[in-house]
Amino acid sequence: MKKKILYFFTIIFLISCSKDSAINNKNPYLPNYPVDLTINLNLPEYNNLQFVSNSVYINNGAAGVRGIFVFNAGSNNYVAFDAACPNQALSSCSTMTINGIKAVCACDDAEYSFFTGQAPNKQYPMKQYRVQQVNGTTLRVYN
Repeated sequence: MKKKILYFFTIIFLISCSKDSAINNKNPYLPNYPVDLTINLNLPEYNNLQFVSNSVYINNGAAGVRGIFVFNAGSNNYVAFDAACPNQALSSCSTMTINGIKAVCACDDAEYSFFTGQAPNKQYPMKQYRVQQVNGTTLRVYN
């Protein structure tokens, strides 16, 4: 009986673990565009990412819906979010701006945390992308 219980929990554990966990980005306002960017932290435009709690805005045509924010959350942990307001239809005001450790949507003045991607009392969080630290000076942002 103990072997059956152990076997059952082992199977559940193996099924629930994933090497590359999926990020939930189901949002009716934002389309899913393919993203695959390489960021060299030695370049001047990305220099801020070498310091904790700093972010950069990347809008090079292949970066998400309205560009991407990349944020240094500390301890070699980087996060990336789309710069499009997640709770607004795409419009002239739906590109967010950086304000310290938050992104601000001009349409409704909602402030989204770069640590969580959430804003108080909002249905959808910011659309998140995966970030892989390739080496000490290179990041890969992708979905």
